[in-house]
Amino acid sequence: MLVDIQNLYYSGRVIFGKKVNFKNILTEGVAGRKLIHAIAYGIKTMERQEEKFFEALEKQGFEVKTKDLQIFPGGQKKGDWDVGVAVDAIKLSKTLDAIILVSGDGDYIPVVEYIQNTTGCRVESMSFQESTSSKLIEKVDDFTNLSENKKKFLI
Repeated sequence: MLVDIQNLYYSGRVIFGKKVNFKNILTEGVAGRKLIHAIAYGIKTMERQEEKFFEALEKQGFEVKTKDLQIFPGGQKKGDWDVGVAVDAIKLSKTLDAIILVSGDGDYIPVVEYIQNTTGCRVESMSFQESTSSKLIEKVDDFTNLSENKKKFLI
């Protein structure tokens, strides 16, 4: 399971005004299968306010990978893990039966297609449909719409 924290966090906050229950997402995604890796990808800010959140994710069973928020001249901020998630997905797909991508970002479509066409590994996606690329939903082998059970996946 590869979790794009920012994608889910902002979907939960902007669309529903709530926090995301990452523990229930992990449980639902595994669904009786053997969990090999659960990696959550996050961004560190200069204030480091997210440290306790990252620690909580680790206690729930996630390996947390972080990188610093980039701040450009002029004040523009950028922090994303798309390439890192894609590289890990490709590496892991060689030894796994399924990759669960927890994101609705359509930028992942090329990696989904690559994995499906070269390794035979299933690629599943879990996200809130309101913030998910319809093309991503079409491409993955299985899609779990977290919006269908908001009580379970939002706090």
